[in-house]
Amino acid sequence: MYQPSAFREERLEILHALIRAHPLATLITAGTGGLIANLVPFTLADAGDKGTLRAHIAKANDQAEPLKAGAETLVVFHGPEAYITPSWYPSRKEHGRVVPTWNYVVVQVRGTPHVIDDPAWLRAQIVDLTSRLENQRPEPWKVSDAPQPFIESQLNEIIGIELPIVSIEGKWKVSQNRSAADRQGVYEGLQAEGISERMAKLVAERK
Repeated sequence: MYQPSAFREERLEILHALIRAHPLATLITAGTGGLIANLVPFTLADAGDKGTLRAHIAKANDQAEPLKAGAETLVVFHGPEAYITPSWYPSRKEHGRVVPTWNYVVVQVRGTPHVIDDPAWLRAQIVDLTSRLENQRPEPWKVSDAPQPFIESQLNEIIGIELPIVSIEGKWKVSQNRSAADRQGVYEGLQAEGISERMAKLVAERK
């Protein structure tokens, strides 16, 4: 990943927080048929030095074979993002040397996957994932709410993925390379147009 020093994020707790807040990631593998990518929701366990990702996919998924073969795997988690117009920069009126850009937050994880075909493991992973996503709802749905035979049939159609994290890097591109006046302009522009409240806060926080 192209990584200018101004945008680099290396604090593990910040990287983990992004993963937990945005669990739907792009799972990328390379197999005999070339590159394959799928969107997959992940859970993050505090196992190993850098954590361990867990997920499940359909057995019929073309990505199952390269995962079973232990192919090097890349998982990309996307956080807040927003288009940034140069119209928000006060420096535009000073010298005009400005261009549009895009602000974004991303975490990339690499590791060697282990495929797990065990109903108990799969149920635990699904319960963990569902609980994390449902626990803020007034009436959370639980896996146990569905008929047991139905859940068992669904478990028979999937396999688990466990990915001990070998490397993890984050990029917080949130206008840190601009002047204080330009950053304030970006913050105010995002707020005024209601584009991304979270990105506006990140621009204000990171200098």
